[in-house]
Amino acid sequence: MMSMPWSAARLRAMYPGGRGSPAARRMARWWASAFALGLAPRRWVTLEVTGRRSGQPARFPLGMADWAGHWYLVSMLGEQCNWVQNVRAAGGEVTIRHGRALACRLAEVPVSERPPILRRYLDTVPGARPHVPVDRHAPLADFAAIAPRYPVFRVVPLPGGPAGEAADEAGGGGR
Repeated sequence: MMSMPWSAARLRAMYPGGRGSPAARRMARWWASAFALGLAPRRWVTLEVTGRRSGQPARFPLGMADWAGHWYLVSMLGEQCNWVQNVRAAGGEVTIRHGRALACRLAEVPVSERPPILRRYLDTVPGARPHVPVDRHAPLADFAAIAPRYPVFRVVPLPGGPAGEAADEAGGGGR
């Protein structure tokens, strides 16, 4: 497993109040471009969603968690982060990019189903660990205690595109 080049405290400081600092926004733009081009493992994607205020596409680099045969996006910054609010305002209609664009619907997961997905997310997305107050090896009960604060969305490819490609493009087909 790769170690992070920055301390947990420094990573948390880049997101005061759950919003990215100017440095975090610059890094996010760079990562969003790289992930959209497919220059990272398949679990790293760029989420495109219509901005709730601007009406323009907003792009967010995110890591997906695989669990029980499905792919999920998790908000490491909780309920108030921009991408969560934009996804809810857009009714879950988004585009996920990793090499190619894939139209998807993000379906919010009920709180009771989130704990194992949150644990898997922390296992596979190391950059999220400083932002979530539970150790990735903690029992599921610890994840259940924080689950209401961390939105989880299941990635559902929209019909009309090739289903096999959709699963691969959304991160399916392996880790």
